[in-house]
Amino acid sequence: MSVAQSKILTDDFRSEPYWWTGTPRSCADDTVLPPRVDVLVIGSGYTGLCAALQTMRGGRSTLVIDAEDIGWGCSSRNGGQVSTGIKPDFVALSKRYGETKARAVLQEGARALRWIGQFVKDEHLNCGFVECGRFHGAHSTRQFDQISYQLGRQPVDVRPEAYLVSRAEQSSEINTDYYHGGVVFERHGSLDPGAYHQGLLERVKASGAQVIGCCAALSIEKQRGSSRSIVRTARGAIEANDVIIATGGYTSALTPWQQRRVIPIGSYIIATEDLGSCARELIPKGRVVTDTRRVVVYYRLSPDGRRLLFGGRVSLKEKNPRCCVPRLYRQMLTIFPQLRSVKVSHAWMGFVGWTFEHLPHLGRHEGLWYSLGYCGSGVATASYLGTRLGQQVLGLDEGRTALDDLPFNTRPFYYGVPWFLGASVWWYRQLDRTGI
Repeated sequence: MSVAQSKILTDDFRSEPYWWTGTPRSCADDTVLPPRVDVLVIGSGYTGLCAALQTMRGGRSTLVIDAEDIGWGCSSRNGGQVSTGIKPDFVALSKRYGETKARAVLQEGARALRWIGQFVKDEHLNCGFVECGRFHGAHSTRQFDQISYQLGRQPVDVRPEAYLVSRAEQSSEINTDYYHGGVVFERHGSLDPGAYHQGLLERVKASGAQVIGCCAALSIEKQRGSSRSIVRTARGAIEANDVIIATGGYTSALTPWQQRRVIPIGSYIIATEDLGSCARELIPKGRVVTDTRRVVVYYRLSPDGRRLLFGGRVSLKEKNPRCCVPRLYRQMLTIFPQLRSVKVSHAWMGFVGWTFEHLPHLGRHEGLWYSLGYCGSGVATASYLGTRLGQQVLGLDEGRTALDDLPFNTRPFYYGVPWFLGASVWWYRQLDRTGI
């Protein structure tokens, strides 16, 4: 441990998600693989579990496998912010797909946001879900003008439920002078992602589906003269009618076509030590928070309101979260200098799956079903689209979405290693520094 780290880490510091303290990960078991199933899901995050819940309840025998412990990936590593997964606005989408399609895509994102609250309620998931709203801060006056303009140019029928907050008024939202006002998105929310994932896992198992961790898929082969597939794993081969790829930011060469279309981006989070009642003074209304910088930061209070959980993109290659603590800590102090004496109790990282269109995609390619690319906003979107994908496997019309037929593009010379990120992040940092 470096001298700098020793000064800011608690004595009981842990290099693992804060959420795992309350909800430890499921360990691998000795369950014997079935020789065949109707549906095999590869990936045990929100997408895979929600798809499996649909197919099993729809009468199809279903098995979920994962290369790691169940839920080890970003579904238990994210910050628990619940927002729409549609990044581009109406104008940007209209230029690509036309106004009719743009409306449909934005409405799909709004639908996912409404859906998750009802889903949590219907499934009785004890995960601390609240519709707290999100404050999106402007890091310059120019950016405040820009978000005001962008909000105003959206057609009324697809405009998010949001309102502007001036710099003079922002102390009611956040206890910092760093921002120049911002916008509040009223329907956004938060939850405990570890508890949410555990609740999903329990529902899937209760439905009769099998879920097996530490069982990496090694190859997928189409059975000759049949629509079925043979998936070879580290623990044996499985024959399946349908295979669902739900690997998110951990998509690998197992599925080269999907790997070429998903960009893995590391996201890092630290949790402060217990701040007591003082934590609520930082974000008085308990909102989740993001800002207009292109090199993203995002943060919130812990569900009990006693810690600050602060995340961002601070490294391109580093997988040891401990090494990134000082950089995240400095960013946190830029916004909240009053936390200068506070220590860090947890630090962790995970990979989110991005796409070149900044949109999620779901569909079927060469017989493999997939839903991927939530671009850092996967809590609601992964759950919603995983559910819709499961319904599509069952042949149900209700599974159709506005995202089904969107072109899922890659770029020349991209094969899963994002060689272009270094230059992109450098340029974005320059723009952020100038307030553009």
